[in-house]
This record gives sequence, structure tokens and C-alpha cells, in this order.
Amino acid sequence: MALTVLLLQLAVRILAFPLYLLHFLGLWNGMCKRCFPFLLVRLTSVYNKQMASTKRGLFSSLQEHGSPSGKLCLLELGCGTGANFKFYPPGCRVTCVDPNPNFEKFLIKSIAENRHVQFERFVVAAGENMHPVADGSMDVVVCTLVLCSVENQERILQEVRRVLRPGGAFYFLEHVAAEPSTWSYFWQQVLEPVWYLLFDGCNLTRESWKAVERAGFSRLQLQRLQAPLSWALVRPHICGYAVK
Repeated sequence: MALTVLLLQLAVRILAFPLYLLHFLGLWNGMCKRCFPFLLVRLTSVYNKQMASTKRGLFSSLQEHGSPSGKLCLLELGCGTGANFKFYPPGCRVTCVDPNPNFEKFLIKSIAENRHVQFERFVVAAGENMHPVADGSMDVVVCTLVLCSVENQERILQEVRRVLRPGGAFYFLEHVAAEPSTWSYFWQQVLEPVWYLLFDGCNLTRESWKAVERAGFSRLQLQRLQAPLSWALVRPHICGYAVK
């Protein structure tokens, strides 16, 4: 089976040779950073429709983690186009962090469409180093479809714990590796090399639940599910929250 995966990966790489050539020449990354937001607008629209009930259920308890004054300071890590704004409670104060500055104009549009949230600022930074965000300044950190593409999950989660106040919560919704010995996992392995380039560093076979379990939160509520998505490759998901 391992040999079959390697042979099919080779075939995929040959078919995607122009893509790899652009990557080798150092041209693909810049093109991807500029074009990916346009692709993500379409993908997140479909994802939100298919995952609406899951997101509503996940985010229904956000307000419980607000400050005693009733305000909820929320940081969205890897905010993308602002696809989660519609699921946040009214009056929520949102800070967005993303390493790609090309998302800003899409965020502005999403803010205009979701007047029930209060937008604070957009910080262009990698999640591994969110130094513009003060220690213990957030009630909630939200991370959806982000841990699949970050360079260092452990460092990301350290930063999440740093910016959360004591008792604050980390909410996550992530696609992950399928169960070993399944056809889904087989094709995740085969297509991962080209998927990584097409979708801005996204990995299909990450076991992100392990990083969350090791992160040192005081309480963890984690659920594995098969998401009702059109693409079987990204149906395996985890979702839940962890309390600092």
C-alpha cells in the first residue's frame, strides 16, 4: 500500500509539473497569496452553508466566556474573509489575525454585512508570533480551518494560551487526517503534495487533535465528526473548545 501511495504521488506531481516549476522558481507563493482570498470567498460560502448547524452549535456558548461586564473580546486566528462573523453574538468585539494582508478588503466587506459585531482591528501576523496582542487580553480565541496550514501547531497553541485571560476559551473547528486504513486516508496521502500548493500550505493528513490535547489547557471538550461536505477528503473534522 505504501508503494502504491508513492507511485500515485509521483504521478500527481508529474501532472502538476507546471505548478511545481512555479514553486521552484519562487513565483507561486506570491501568486497564491494574492489569488487565494478570491478562491476562499467561494469555498467558505459553500462550507458555511453545509456546516451552518455545526458552527451555530459550536459557537452557541461563546457568550458564556465573556467578561463579568458582559463584553466579549474575541480574537479570530487566521480570520480569512471573515466567514465566521455571522455566527458571533451581538456586541462581540472582534480582533482579526492573519499573515496574508490581501484578506483585508474581504474583511471590510464582511464587517459591513455583519453590523452586529464590533470590529476592533486587523493584525497582519503569523499565529506563531502574535506579539501585537497583549497577554491575557482575550476572552475567546477562535480558530477554524487554520491548524491544517500553520508551520508550528505547538507554538500557535502557546500563543493562544498567552493571549487568553484565565478562564478564557479556545474554540476550534478543523479538518484532520482520516482514520488509517480507510480509502479517505489513502487519497489524502496521494493528493496531499499538490493540495499543499493549491490551497496555500494546507495539509490533509494532520492529526491536529494531538496538538490540542498536549497544549496544557485545564479543560478540553473535543469531538470528532464526519462533516456533511461535498469533498470526502476533508470530511474528517474535530471541533470543540478548551479552557485556559
